Formats: sequence, structure tokens, C-alpha cells
Amino acid sequence: MSERKSVSRGALIALCAMMALPLAYGQDESWSDYGGGTDSSHYIKSKQITKANVNQLQVAWSYQPGETGFNPIVVRNVMYSVGRNSSLVALDATTGKEIWVHEGLRGITSRGMNYWESKDGKDRRLIFSINSYLQEIDASTGQTIMSFGKQGVVDLRQGLERDVASMGRVQSRSPGKVFENLVILGSAPGEEYISPPGDLRAFDVITGKLVWQFHTVPHPGEPHYDAFPKDAWKYVGGNNTWGDLTVDAKNGIVFFPLGSPTYDFYGADRKGSNLYGDSLLALDARTGKYLWHFQDVHHDLWDYDFCSAPQLTTIKRDGKDVEVVAEAGKDGFLYVFDRKTGKPIWPIEERKVPQSDVPGEQSWPTQPFPTAPPPFVRQSFTIDDINPYLPADEQALIKKQMLSWRNEGLFTPPTLRGTVQLPGDQGGSNWGTTAADPTNGMVFVLGVDAPAVIRLEKSAPGIPAPNDAFGREPGAGGGGGGGGRGAQAPMAGRTLYMQNCQSCHGADLKGGGAPSLVDVTTKMGAAAVRTTIQGGRDAMPSFASKLTPTEMDNIVAFLANPVASFGGGRGGRGGLQADTASLGGPVVANGPAPASAGDGGGYGAGPAAPAGAPTSGMLRSGGNVQHAYGGNGGSAAYPEGVDVPDVRYNSAWSVSQDAIKPPWSTITAYDLNNGTIKWQVPTGDDPAMAARGIHNTGSRMLRTGMIPTATGLVFQVGGDRKLRAYDEETGKVLWSTDVGGSSSGVPAMYEVNGREFLVIAVSAGGGRGGRGVEAAPSNLPTGYVAFALPAADKTPKK
Repeated sequence: MSERKSVSRGALIALCAMMALPLAYGQDESWSDYGGGTDSSHYIKSKQITKANVNQLQVAWSYQPGETGFNPIVVRNVMYSVGRNSSLVALDATTGKEIWVHEGLRGITSRGMNYWESKDGKDRRLIFSINSYLQEIDASTGQTIMSFGKQGVVDLRQGLERDVASMGRVQSRSPGKVFENLVILGSAPGEEYISPPGDLRAFDVITGKLVWQFHTVPHPGEPHYDAFPKDAWKYVGGNNTWGDLTVDAKNGIVFFPLGSPTYDFYGADRKGSNLYGDSLLALDARTGKYLWHFQDVHHDLWDYDFCSAPQLTTIKRDGKDVEVVAEAGKDGFLYVFDRKTGKPIWPIEERKVPQSDVPGEQSWPTQPFPTAPPPFVRQSFTIDDINPYLPADEQALIKKQMLSWRNEGLFTPPTLRGTVQLPGDQGGSNWGTTAADPTNGMVFVLGVDAPAVIRLEKSAPGIPAPNDAFGREPGAGGGGGGGGRGAQAPMAGRTLYMQNCQSCHGADLKGGGAPSLVDVTTKMGAAAVRTTIQGGRDAMPSFASKLTPTEMDNIVAFLANPVASFGGGRGGRGGLQADTASLGGPVVANGPAPASAGDGGGYGAGPAAPAGAPTSGMLRSGGNVQHAYGGNGGSAAYPEGVDVPDVRYNSAWSVSQDAIKPPWSTITAYDLNNGTIKWQVPTGDDPAMAARGIHNTGSRMLRTGMIPTATGLVFQVGGDRKLRAYDEETGKVLWSTDVGGSSSGVPAMYEVNGREFLVIAVSAGGGRGGRGVEAAPSNLPTGYVAFALPAADKTPKK
């Protein structure tokens, strides 16, 4: 990090004074946390924007460099977010004007950050992870807080019972939560065999000291150690919260939605139920003490993670108020529990499910099925569900495939011949896609139907994992639905780049901590770039389990021609010029804390691993037999002396939303007082289908958050480049407006000085379209776009 000497001490004092002025307003409604608040409800109490006047909303300001997918926070009339040159920026929340800019933070948490302030308001901190280091910046000045941790950072790789030198990134893209004087974190340590475990941790906000740590793969002597084979804690990874966690501040409980153990699709080296994988886990937020858990998938073989934010609301049961927590899963169920006890509100039944026939695998005989409320997506895919809008020959191929692959419903285990998966490991509910009205028992879920195929093969060096897809002959190129096509590919690729790559490689493609991608397809060749995206390289993880083949192709198309991603209207060769121009704010600092690039740890640095910890290279089974592996399961070695199988299997996957008839995504409103669905509507149109005159299909692979309001509105941006306001009671669209491109992540809503604002993040381009889809109008703003009522109508309603 290098501080800019041109910003004087006097100027910084002036900045602090200016940013403290909004304290005088007294009635502001902040958005001080990723997801709006510690409860992750996205709920806003302000009552200025109502059903009666929502149709008067108009653009109040825009900030073009704002990063799509990043949920800004708003405190004391200042919006903090990520903008140009991978910068953390402070903006005037009423005008969008830059106040200060801290540049060069490539690798920063890509979905949001945390905010903390002392009781007297004099110490205010922005807290985020960057390249697997926890770091803080002074919210008033934009300067790094060097007293935090060791030389301004905490190395998040430390303490995970693995060789630090061989670890890739372990930070989640989601920022965790602040509760009192703690920052509470999950992680994303990878999905290969021998990945690090997903331990849950809390650090002191002032010192960076570790306050508590919970082992999600139990160690000897801890409860549920027998849910895995002996010594599995030495090599099993995952069981991590990579999505959105929630804090019940009133009761001091933190709720963690946990993902699956690694490897996702084959579990011969982790026989057992695999607690705490795929669980909703409740801990004492102050101490990390275990309170209760519920596991929704035993011995997961489908990557059916819990990753959506647990939702808190209060319902009426037998005439009494009951505080509940509701968790939506990738499997399409919504599970509802008493917050304090973990007792299900409605019975959950263990039912027999199909069993695996893969050598060495021992699938679990039963899985839990809630009796209420009903699922929010489809959970089976039959011949009757094939998309009737596809060409006849493609429909015939899909029918032939479905008759040859194993297809026995929700929990059909992966096979060597191919298994049909629905909702799919990218379907159901995902990060950022749940919301709640805390006052009336309503919970909202964005659900996605994303059929996929899982086919296992033995992993071997240089052999990619099998990647079958509906409607595609084995060995054919391309992939399943979900991406753009033709001229739309660079546009779709730019959005995917911003969501998955920009935090490391920069908005201008020039890298920094990560390599430059300027002209990378010319230097390496498009095929080599795609192989790197699929398989990973050095510190870069594999994206084979996160992106479809089509989406990888779209990223490559974007990297080959960034100009085309703007429809020819903006950008420049080798970079995105529109994202790098200065907008007038003083640059107060550049780069992360120096220790994050030095002795504090990182790729190729750090202390030796504990005795017996695994290292990369050849597999050593029982200490004497060596095996080499590859594919997307990785090639890291087991530690010496553990009893593990000699064979590993792996599979890629390809989302094929086109294969199933629409709707492909829906919003479901639950009334948890009754355990019923109050309404369910498609999320608008898919642009490619709308171009053919086919509407109400919902958008493919949509991941945009919702905001419920105290006035009975629900805001959401669809994949058809429209912002909508739904009636909370009926699901009817009360207002909509076109926006300048696609959107992802969670919007923000707040009130400052008597005026309420709704801010969405918009990426220039066309969204997930196809042939015949027109580009978004160039006269509509992109970046962060703030909507508000006309200034003359800003008086809060009583």
C-alpha cells in the first residue's frame, strides 16, 4: 500500500468533518450491513415510497464505475462500495459524488463488506477480506488501519490444519457479519479433494485477535466426530459457509448455512452423515458455543449446499408469537425452525431414497423431507417437462438422454452412466436470493430450476472431468443454456467476468496481485484460456463447479473483445476505459496493507504445516502406495497413514435450463403463519424468449436480491433489464422501469435527510440473452443507479 502524499492532514480532517454532518438529521435509515442489517432480511423500515406513489420513482443519481454484484453499505449519508480501478470508494449518498477513493484493492470481497463503529461514533471501520487477509480501513479517511492484526492484516489461512504454503484463496466472496465487537466469518476454501476445512471464526474488530473457532469437520473428542471416518479432519475439506450468514442480535445467535464436504459428487473417503455439512448451524455469537443444528442432506453427493441467508421473522402459532428462522436450500425446500431450540415448526420426515451403485460409495439410506411449507421449485424432471419451444430434433435428443440416464427424483445419486439432477447444484436458492418481512411471517425466495447432468469417471492426470449436458452429443463443444450467444456472448461474458474475475484481475484487465488479462487470448490462445478457467492454475481455483461451459465460453469471448461487451459504444482495446476514469474524488491511498504482500502469509508463504498435514503432489494411501490424479478433483495428496480408497472419481456439470420448460426462475412469497405459499410469479421475461413473443418465462440463472419494505412493496431486478415493484400481498407488478443492462447481487435502500433512495447495480450490456435480443439502450445509466421520488415529494409519510 502506498499513501498519496498529495492529500494533506488538513484535507483528511476536513473529510472527517464533512462526513460527520449527517448526524444532525437524526431520522435517517441506514443500510449499514451487507444485506441491510445483521438479520440479512433486506427489509427497510422507511415509509416514504408506497404503493400509491411508487410509479413516480425516477433516477436521482448514478455512479457509472460502481461494481455489479457488490452490495454497497450506507451510513451517515455516505455510501461505501467498490468502483474504478478496484477501488473502495466513499460517495455522497444523496448525489453519488466521490468523497474519497482508496485504489488498488484487487481481490477484495466481491459481494460486500462490513461496517463497525464505536459507541461514541469516533472510531468507524470498514472491514473486508482481500486475497485471504482480513483488513480494515478508516471509514472517515479511507486510510488503512495499521494497528489491526499484524501490520494491518489477519492471515485467514492460519489455523486451518493445512499447509499454508499450498493453499489458494480461502476467503468467501460474502463478507460475513459484524456483531458487537466481533467480525464473524465463513470461508470458501475450495471444492477439490483435500481442500481446507470450512471452520467458522470470529475476530476482535479492534485487535484482529481470534476470539473463537468452530470446527465444522469435528476433531477427536468433539461431538459428531463419528459422522466421518477416523482422522477425516486431516483431509476432508468444505463444510463451509461460503454464502450469507445471519445474526439474531436480540438473542445473540449466529446462524450459519453450511455447504457440502469435499469432494462434492463422490464420498468414498468420507463415509458417514458428514456433519456439519449441509446444515443450518446455530452458535452463540459471542462465544461460538454450539446451540443446535439441522442437516438437510446426509452425506451430500449433489452439492446441495445451504448458502442462502437464514431469514428471521415472527409468526403466530396457537395464538402465540414464535420467533423463527427459515432456511431455503438448493434442493428447493424451505425449512422452518424455532430460533432458540431448533425444533421444526412442521414435521420433517426421513424418507428412503435411491442408493448409489458407484464402486466404493456408501450413500445415506434416507433424506429429510419437510411436510410444510411446499417446495419453491420443481424437484423432478420427466419427459413431459421437456421444453416445447426447442427444435424437434433437440427435444428428441433430450428424450433419448433422459431414457438412458438415471432419473429417480431429487436424491438420485451420481452414476457412471449419468444422473439427471433437478433443481440442480446451481438451482434452488442461492446467495443473496432470500428476504423477509420480520414483522408478519412472510419470507421471499428467488428460486431457479437448473437441470444438470452428473456423470462420474475415474480421475487421472490430464483428463478433464466428464461434462455431459442435455441436448448435446457426448464430446460436442459448447454447453448448456444460461449464457449469451453470438454477438451477445461478450456482453454476457463481461457480467460473468465482473462477478467472478474482476476482484483479482481488475476492471481494466490489467491485474495487480493477479496476472494481467490484456490481450490474453492472443498471447495464450482462446482454448488455453478456457482450460485455465475450467481447471485453475497456480493460486487461481477451478471454476468448473461454478460456471457452465457456455459461461466459460462467454468469458473467453469477452476477454477476446472487451469492446464488443459494450455493444461497440464504450470501452477500449485491452481494457474497460469507462471503468477507470477519475470522477473527481481524492485518491487517499493505493493498495492493501503492505503485510498482505509480504511476510504475513499468502501464496507461497507462511509457517510449515502441522505434522501429517497433506501437501500437493502424488496421493499416498496408507503410507506406501502412490497414485496420480487430475480432473476437477485436484491432485493433492492425502496425509500419511490415513485409511482412504485408492480411486477417486470426479464430474463436471453443465446447467441446461433450455432443456426444461419455463418458468426458469420465480419469486415465491411464503406465509409462515400457515406454512403455505401466498403467491408465486415468474421473474419477468427471458430476453431471448421475449424476442420470440414468449413471455413470463422467468430469467435463466437469475441471482438478484429482493428488498421488502414496510409499505408492502417488494423490489427486484429481473434478467430482462427491468426493475419491478411487486405488491407484497398479491405478487402483482405495481411498477416497472427499464434499466441499462443486467444486474446481480443485492440492491440497497436507505433514507437520508427525509428522502428515501433505492440503489441497484447495473452492468452495461444485455444480460443473459440470445439471438434476436437487442442491446440495452445506451441512454440509460449503468453502475450504481439510485431511484427516488421527485424532490418535492420527499416528506416521509406518517
